[in-house]
Amino acid sequence: MSTLTRPNHIGRKISRIRELKDMKQEALAQALGTNQQAVSIMENSETIDEEKLIQVAKALGVSVEAIKNFSEEGVINYFNTFTENDFSHSQGTNFGSNNVCTFNPLDKLIESVEENKKLYERLLQAEKDKIEYLEKLLKEK
Repeated sequence: MSTLTRPNHIGRKISRIRELKDMKQEALAQALGTNQQAVSIMENSETIDEEKLIQVAKALGVSVEAIKNFSEEGVINYFNTFTENDFSHSQGTNFGSNNVCTFNPLDKLIESVEENKKLYERLLQAEKDKIEYLEKLLKEK
């Protein structure tokens, strides 16, 4: 029986998650402190002991439950939630189109320009005060 037809083939699920994360077997092996051959054997195993599964989940940056519940259909459905909403807008370039700006960006720009102007004036005054103080010191000598 092919591993693709077995819904609870943990090794195959680990392999698919690793591939989706664009991780090679060698990289996973290094994270687990083992070699590529051991990862290959693990990915061909239908079951894996819980302790090893915890280590693999940590190395992949996912939860043990994510590995156990992984399905190709779930991944497809997950990505479809992005595209179904986004392509209904204009030309599909509105990824994350639910963002709403709660302020006027031009107002914020003007505020920052005014703040910079005030800082510059304070710096200029400090320099004038310093020059005045230095001139005073020179006259006293």
